[in-house]
Amino acid sequence: MWLRRKLQRLRLIVGTPCHFALFDLQPGFRLDLDALASRYRELARSVHPDRFADASESEQRVALERSASLNDAYQTLKSAPKRARYLLALKGEVPLEVTVHDPDFLMQQMQWREELEDLQDEADLEGVAVFKRRLKVAQEELNESFAACWDDAAQREQAERLMRRMQFLDKLSYEVRQLEERLDD
Repeated sequence: MWLRRKLQRLRLIVGTPCHFALFDLQPGFRLDLDALASRYRELARSVHPDRFADASESEQRVALERSASLNDAYQTLKSAPKRARYLLALKGEVPLEVTVHDPDFLMQQMQWREELEDLQDEADLEGVAVFKRRLKVAQEELNESFAACWDDAAQREQAERLMRRMQFLDKLSYEVRQLEERLDD
């Protein structure tokens, strides 16, 4: 019973409709990630399954479920592309299709891929660092563009397009980090 009251007080109850509610936030793209991380740590300590080692089996299961839900919500909100997709899903269905129907962006993708392959072939660690900085600037620009249009129903298609671009850049950024690690070894 104590666990249930504590979880209700933390608004970590079954059927919480929104990840933002778990962190006492209004749905929005721009978030203070340091505050989000701080709130996550606070909540994680409160519902961590180890705190309920002496509780009943059902209370332990509830704590485990709440901890998993909290982790999922945090992972979604801390990632700009995941947060963008989640916000769009709150407004309605987001197609699972990830194809970008944007010729200019498709050309940019191909150029980035070729450049990354060249950097890998040349084992150019300094070039990778420069590429990574340019990629970060592109991600920040996309984030700002998405933040400006996500809540406007008239710009839904543009917001979806930007979200898909964000997903691509996030994947590319991951590949750059992996390349950087391989070249740094």
